Amino acid sequence: MAKIFNVAAVCIPEKHYMVNLDERLKKIKKMVDAGDYFTINRARQYGKTTTLRALGRYLQSEYYVVSIDFQMLGAGEFETEGTFALSFARLFLRVLKRNSAQMSGELKNAVGNLEKIVREEPGGFRLQWLFDELSDICMAADRPIVLMIDEVDSASNNQVFLDFLAQLRAYYIDRDMQPTFQSVILAGVYDVKNLRRKIRPEEAHRVNSPWNIAADFNIDMSFSAEDIAGMLREYEADWQTGMDIEEISTMLYDYTSGYPFLVSRLCKLMDEEISGMEEYGSKSRAWTEEGVREAVKILLSEKNTLFESLSGKLLNYPELSAMLETLLFTGKNVVYNAYTQILADAELFGFIRNQGGAVKIANRIFETWLYNYYLSTAEVQKQDIYTAALLDKNQFVVNGHLNMRLVLEKFVLHFNELYQNQNETFLEEEGRKYFLLYLKPIINGVGNYYIESRTRGLRRTDVIVDYCGEQYIIELKIWRGEEYNSRGEQQLVSYLDDYRKNKGYMVSFNFNRKKQPGVQEIVVGDKMVIEAVV
Repeated sequence: MAKIFNVAAVCIPEKHYMVNLDERLKKIKKMVDAGDYFTINRARQYGKTTTLRALGRYLQSEYYVVSIDFQMLGAGEFETEGTFALSFARLFLRVLKRNSAQMSGELKNAVGNLEKIVREEPGGFRLQWLFDELSDICMAADRPIVLMIDEVDSASNNQVFLDFLAQLRAYYIDRDMQPTFQSVILAGVYDVKNLRRKIRPEEAHRVNSPWNIAADFNIDMSFSAEDIAGMLREYEADWQTGMDIEEISTMLYDYTSGYPFLVSRLCKLMDEEISGMEEYGSKSRAWTEEGVREAVKILLSEKNTLFESLSGKLLNYPELSAMLETLLFTGKNVVYNAYTQILADAELFGFIRNQGGAVKIANRIFETWLYNYYLSTAEVQKQDIYTAALLDKNQFVVNGHLNMRLVLEKFVLHFNELYQNQNETFLEEEGRKYFLLYLKPIINGVGNYYIESRTRGLRRTDVIVDYCGEQYIIELKIWRGEEYNSRGEQQLVSYLDDYRKNKGYMVSFNFNRKKQPGVQEIVVGDKMVIEAVV
């Protein structure tokens, strides 16, 4: 069977198109060789399980690798220390015994001793007894043993799990005196340190940094444009679409910043859905700039497990949601601080990244999805400006082309009618939101937009609208005087050059009471700038 792009569970090299993980695996193996214990914390669907599986294969010639998934343990297995210890032992033995053909007699005897305990299920079995047996197995092994545990944050009784970590820590500290694992790797969304927040206050004194032995895991698990290109070369060798691999891989990276699920989902959409659409009709036409943009539009409109997870976090963490909304709509910079809990959570769940000490939304897909999320709430859509857009909607498209100038003219008209008496703070904090709120129902279902975040720190927001294969570049900015405005026009012209466009659009939110609201055309060099003053 032909390979496919996979977005469900673990990727298998023989079945799925994948990026080459060799360089990451080499770096992780160095940590294993050094005897490090560490945690791989990444957001949902970031390739953690796929990486662990690949690492297990990569290490198996030098190590016994015992890879366990805590999702295989039900809530009952975490009820007591003894129940957990026996359940863990069963999983450990099941995985280790897959190497039985390679085991020495001494190792088989040590394994047999733990098997006898599991069969007898002694009452009062404790973690300490379990670790005594595990230490004997490590001592008898003719190769070092690496323990990998996936989905560690699914532990339903966190105190039992923290006690388990404390035992790992104790044996690590005493590893020069008693045998233990060569390396322990834990994987999950939550950092083990964050599990302490789930412990009841009266138990907090029992949590004493059980994983402070962990080495820093700073290996980048996102896909680079080069990684994506390598995966596409494998696909192209199978299908000969004639795609421009460098161009497509760069576009995919620009939209996703290398978030593994997003890259694979866009590829899967182009391969399986867009290639079958009437307007495309082949894989060759799907793997183009237009095909990528169509895939982005479909992705942003669908329900998938990743977006459902993100929306759940926004509901469960209202302070985080409020911070993200402020970041998106006001243009205000948020200074990154890893010790600020809201920012730590936002980074943990994949919403943001640290870029030069400033908080940035993790990628363009998430940014547009978040805009859509906030602009789609019932409260926001009760706004008069949204109602006005719905009433105006049918007049903006002629022969399949969006009349962006008319969109700006109508926006200025409605905005000034509805909000002319609002103060400067309102304009600065709500202006962007209301323009996007007006724009959204006009292009909804046919077009798409995304925000160019590189300019936000300059108090400008560039909106790129895709509508029926055409792109419209719109700069939203706060008026700061003529000189500032002139610089803004030059910056927009430079941006138009990047997109190979001769016409651009500008919306200026002007605090000057003597302003002349309306739309005018400005010629800057060989470019036409249509500016709307609000």
